[in-house]
Amino acid sequence: MEVVQVLHMNGGVGATSYANNSLLQKKVITMTKPIWEEAITKLYTTSFPAKLVIADLGCSSGPNTLLVASEFIKIVSNICKKLGSQSPEFQVLLNDLPGNDFNTIFRSLPRVQEKLRKQMGCGAGHCFFSGVPGSFYGRLFPGKSVNIFHSSYSLHWLSQVPEGLESNKGNIFMASTSPPCVLKAYYQQFQKDFSLFLKCRSEELVAGGRMVLTLLGRRSDDPSSKECSYIWELMAIALNEMASEGIIEEEKVDSFNIPVYSPSPSEIKCEVMKEGSFEIDRIEVTQVNWDAYNNEFKGGNVSQLQSQDRGYNVAQCIRAVAEPLLISHFGEAIIDEVFSKYGKIVADRMAKEKTEFVNITISLVKSG
Repeated sequence: MEVVQVLHMNGGVGATSYANNSLLQKKVITMTKPIWEEAITKLYTTSFPAKLVIADLGCSSGPNTLLVASEFIKIVSNICKKLGSQSPEFQVLLNDLPGNDFNTIFRSLPRVQEKLRKQMGCGAGHCFFSGVPGSFYGRLFPGKSVNIFHSSYSLHWLSQVPEGLESNKGNIFMASTSPPCVLKAYYQQFQKDFSLFLKCRSEELVAGGRMVLTLLGRRSDDPSSKECSYIWELMAIALNEMASEGIIEEEKVDSFNIPVYSPSPSEIKCEVMKEGSFEIDRIEVTQVNWDAYNNEFKGGNVSQLQSQDRGYNVAQCIRAVAEPLLISHFGEAIIDEVFSKYGKIVADRMAKEKTEFVNITISLVKSG
């Protein structure tokens, strides 16, 4: 599987699109607002650049794409108003892999720009937007050209499926039954990718530039912990059921692995320190319910109908993210049935236990 070629969120604005199934990601962006708000404020008030270049990595498409960049622009504009100073010009660089639905983003820009003009009033700096297709596990921008990077729910995706996973039969990710060599392969791929990511961004950032990164992670030291593997273990159950029913080949399931790694805070800190280009300003761990439409787990008070709805919501969320990967490996014909089974399995588990994603947000400053 060539991850760069097949990994992208479902485009468009249909029922299974990322645009209509990304409320969970929006919740996480909102939860982490104090961190990225602090980062842009510190950045601007210590350097006052005449042009502020903002890059969002793994921007996808839909209502979340311009959320943080727009807030950055408003925060800086408000600082300028309070100080009575001239607003900088803003350049927003939107990055994702080539398969991303950039057309939907571009169609939304006039509306976004008009809204910003109304909110900021006269005296606001000009705003320029560009799409930048390519993998963030490589150089994307000229040297020392970006003031601040933001990325939310993208960096847990690896550049490739780790090598040496042949023994991970029956699993599609790290699981409690995965042999140690599988866990090691995933961790080594994360180390390689994250170190390269840091190196590339340090070369692209101006002196004193900043990054705020939010990714799926875990608190546990165990990389096969349910904190990060459970959502994929349930997908493996659905796929293995279909294999036992003869709908898909067992060999196909055995050869499918998700290119994701959910690190612990200590693993992230270790890579940042080893790479050496950044200082950690802040790191925080949060959690959010699998079902973005559900505020809190209510245990036995959840009705069967509510449980089914919650399972459907989670299945739609994961479908918007993982469907292209599954289609590239299994074909399109089985997709509806996979997610129908998956939704029911998820609903059953959510009715019995608390299910949450763990998020790690780290705010970094370029050293020197």
